[in-house]
Amino acid sequence: MFEPRVAAASLSGESDAEWALTAEPYVGCAFLGGLALGGQARAAARSLVDRERTEFLPESPIRFLDRQLSSLDAADLRPAFNVRSVDPTAIAEAATVCADHGAILEVNAHCRQSEMCDAGAGETLLRDTERLCEQVAAAAEAGPAVSVKVRAEVPGVDLPRLSRTLVDSGADALHVDAMDSEPVIAEVVSAAPEAFVIANNGVRDRRSAHRYLEHGADAVSVGRPSDDPAILKRVRDAVDGWFDDGISDPADPGVTPDA
Repeated sequence: MFEPRVAAASLSGESDAEWALTAEPYVGCAFLGGLALGGQARAAARSLVDRERTEFLPESPIRFLDRQLSSLDAADLRPAFNVRSVDPTAIAEAATVCADHGAILEVNAHCRQSEMCDAGAGETLLRDTERLCEQVAAAAEAGPAVSVKVRAEVPGVDLPRLSRTLVDSGADALHVDAMDSEPVIAEVVSAAPEAFVIANNGVRDRRSAHRYLEHGADAVSVGRPSDDPAILKRVRDAVDGWFDDGISDPADPGVTPDA
């Protein structure tokens, strides 16, 4: 999916091409976005801006997406774009642009802001498997690699079971915000072994990166500190060390991560 197996995770309204280029020396993938697509999601994004949150609200989201990815065509990383929508047609249109640039399209089933959830996007999709799978299938049919950003510890959501269904619908990668439940990574890996699993939440150093890799994650992503080169370098060194040293058995008793 990408090498090195470190990603910079999207931060709404902040993660653009310039941000990705700053992270380029340390990551194999940068998830731009999140970008609201379609009338309902864009209205929700405007409401978020009204209460002083940061959002991307270009006049034309698809042209914005294309311009941003064009800026990364020569970059030494794999770009990805995280999108939030209610409309699978809008997802498919964005996915076509991602395919043209060799980028990953990431369906956002993660955002828990009330405005986005009330619109029927973000975390709401975790409880509506049919609509989420419809978005995943629409993206996959357009041709790019497809990731789904999901969140653990959502009441009523069996994340491993959902992960299996998402892969069956066309997802290539599962980007899992583990919250306070790191072992959920192992459960997702077991349920959907063919998926490329990216573990997210609290990745800052060797100890935190290796904890997720012990549970079988294929890669880790850095969220809020993704603009801090010192943290990105620590994580990159930790991940490179893990794979270079051949530490691949999550049950290996000899693995004792430290900071």
